[in-house]
Amino acid sequence: MPKKVAEANALAVSRLKKPGRWAVGGVAGLCLQVTDSGARSWVYRTMIGGKRTEIGLGGFPDVTLASARDAARAMRVQIKAGVNPVAEFKSKRSALQAAAAAEKTFDQCAELFIEAKTPEWGNPKHAAQWTATLATYASPIMGKLLVRDIDLPHVLDVLRPIWSTKTETATRVRGRIESVLDWAAVNKYREGLNPARWKGHLDHLLPKPSKVTTVEHHAALPINDVGAFMVRLRAMEGTGARCLEFAILTAARSGEARGAYWSEIDIKAKAWTIPGARMKMGREHRVPLSDAALALLKALPKVDGNDLVFPAVRGGQLSDMTLSACMRRMEVDAVPHGFRSTFRDWASERTDTPRDVAELALAHAIGDKVEAAYRRGDLFDKRTLLMQQWADFCGRAHKRATVSKLPAGKRNPAA
Repeated sequence: MPKKVAEANALAVSRLKKPGRWAVGGVAGLCLQVTDSGARSWVYRTMIGGKRTEIGLGGFPDVTLASARDAARAMRVQIKAGVNPVAEFKSKRSALQAAAAAEKTFDQCAELFIEAKTPEWGNPKHAAQWTATLATYASPIMGKLLVRDIDLPHVLDVLRPIWSTKTETATRVRGRIESVLDWAAVNKYREGLNPARWKGHLDHLLPKPSKVTTVEHHAALPINDVGAFMVRLRAMEGTGARCLEFAILTAARSGEARGAYWSEIDIKAKAWTIPGARMKMGREHRVPLSDAALALLKALPKVDGNDLVFPAVRGGQLSDMTLSACMRRMEVDAVPHGFRSTFRDWASERTDTPRDVAELALAHAIGDKVEAAYRRGDLFDKRTLLMQQWADFCGRAHKRATVSKLPAGKRNPAA
């Protein structure tokens, strides 16, 4: 047992400034510890389970003499009752830390979910879209709320203002909220049914998206206007104009054309191989290069140390607005992506190209899963003929619809 000493009063304790450990009486084992730096704190020395133990009770003067004595007496009672106050404190602290770790806000969960899924998505633009839509529409309503407290009223507050006016965006926001809340439930941050689920829940409270809006497709140039447009486009100077011309000739997406690298181009094989990481479907895609596309590439300057085919002025990739700006300057009521629709319409209406060939030219998935599992080729030879036809069509003006066919013996038969 610690030796009993006379009880010191508060004034006497305040004068203890010499480094050391000073017993203050009142409770056996209670000391004021003074360090060489002058810091002072309370220490309670006792025996727990036959082992000498020191328990910190806080700093002085934040913890007063009276409070330190009360705490020491309470611990002495616990020990006599067979309770280890140190173990109990650690257990409570652990439970408190676990509870704090489980208290995640919606914004925190959204950030963690996007971080976890980004490698799966592959395209950084996809993650940016998730971040932007949730920050714009969901975060102002529920971003600071603990995810465990989010319920139907919060979800409806996000969706109702945009459901009829921005229906496509609203449906995406709903799906993204649902995904974040599902992720939170799997990680034990919330319990119960997902208030953002559609079937059997929100479908009873909100009108079907198809009933409140019509799908707006990308504005596309009429087929017969392509030739005249290309004449004007080829008269324009600048990397953006050349990139747009290349995208049209290859029926590629804007991002695929802007991100093209010389290392992906095989002039001899007349092919442009886009890696899966840059494709919407996540699969490598070979694009046949027509004579016009090859001539365009051969006329382009190459920048030392920059592998981009169409580099921006400062050396990076062209922005996604560059090609649109070209079309605005030409005062054309269409968008770059619309040329893929024009190409698809041309292939259907002006050629006898089988559907699968045209769809593969656009890097679209074809058929059902069973068919896809058995298809091994990419119909490259047939697409080569198709893309040359398209380039020839783009190179001349048109007054009326005509039907063109592949050369005899090279028509696109069924695969």
